[in-house]
Amino acid sequence: MAKNNKSRPIKPSKLSVYLYIPNIIGYTRGLMNCYAFAICFSNKWLFCALYFISFVCDGIDGWVARKFNQVSTFGAVLDMVTDRISTACLLVILSQVYRPGMVFLSLLALDIGSHWLQMYSTFLLGKASHKDVKDSTNWLFKAYYGNRMFMAYCCVACEVLYISLFLLAQNGTEKKLMDVLKASITEGSLVSVLVVLSLFGWAIKQLVNIIQMKTAADVCVLHDINKKERP
Repeated sequence: MAKNNKSRPIKPSKLSVYLYIPNIIGYTRGLMNCYAFAICFSNKWLFCALYFISFVCDGIDGWVARKFNQVSTFGAVLDMVTDRISTACLLVILSQVYRPGMVFLSLLALDIGSHWLQMYSTFLLGKASHKDVKDSTNWLFKAYYGNRMFMAYCCVACEVLYISLFLLAQNGTEKKLMDVLKASITEGSLVSVLVVLSLFGWAIKQLVNIIQMKTAADVCVLHDINKKERP
């Protein structure tokens, strides 16, 4: 009998996965953010530049992963953790320079809570990606994750708004958030224009986060119900 000479695909080693190009980009993003937050009050513009470059790399690493066939679960988790930590740190800073600070802390809780629940519900459903929402009945939720350009706009708008508010804040003084937003509408500076232009995309992303949290929570509850129904 002839032997099957077809070679089996070679499994990557643990180290090789850690050293995937998109994962190296992820490590670089983490280091960049650490340095950015270390100098955020001493050099605001450099901080914003580094923070935004790190944010842009979030899109580049996904493209690189698909281009070189280096998509990995570790990379997806690393990507999300880096995103959530960097946004959380910026929101904590904003909560210290604006009043009421609870607004930014609430946004932080919503951001982390909705993404954590979405990731966990994804594993319960056996899906490969938390962005797979084809079976959702909510049109906005499907439009957000189904259209890369729309999702990118909302994400960019959200980060630009937070960066702009940070630039508008004055070191050593606390400002009322609504006063700054009203002043931004009337002023004609570049930062003020960015605040106004980013408000719509920011609002859409927060709405999607709320929908995401509710949808993911429903998956977890239904999972519990189905377990109890089994004999």
